[in-house]
Amino acid sequence: METLLNNIKLCDICKNYLPLGQRPVVQLSSSSKIIIIGQAPGRLVHETGIPWNDASGRKLREWMNVDEATFYNPDCFSIMAMGFCYPGKGISGDMAPRKECAPLWHSQILKEMKSTPLILLIGQYAQRYYLKNNWKGSLTETVKSYKEFLPEYFPLPHPSPRNQNWVKINPWFMEETIPALRDEIKEIL
Repeated sequence: METLLNNIKLCDICKNYLPLGQRPVVQLSSSSKIIIIGQAPGRLVHETGIPWNDASGRKLREWMNVDEATFYNPDCFSIMAMGFCYPGKGISGDMAPRKECAPLWHSQILKEMKSTPLILLIGQYAQRYYLKNNWKGSLTETVKSYKEFLPEYFPLPHPSPRNQNWVKINPWFMEETIPALRDEIKEIL
């Protein structure tokens, strides 16, 4: 895994499309019990090089009921995204993740895993890519159907502050899905 991680950190395949340049942000260990697959690093994460080092990361850790030390322990969590580098600012938030990373790196990373980890699919980019024809046509319906994807996948919305309205209009998420997520993580860790 160390060689693969070094190769990822040197990746510059889409450097010409990245407004702040390439800086792949990942946390990997072949011993990880859980893999988090998000969208792409935000500007703050790009600047620090620390995955989920922002308000979204704080909310995700709250949802999972894990502290920072556990979250940033690669033996517990591998962290990657559909796009490993900050894609730039779009009209209503960050741009979509670059399409080069997942096909190039994800299968290589998953082959290095010593066991079969639980994969948290955060946001519809990850859900569509991994669930393919099993994706339910919307993020809401996919997250609602999380039990169908266990024990391999657990789909979640992005924990961005921009998505707090989604959480409010879908009370079942905090009432049912989050306790189930916490139970899964507690059992695994």
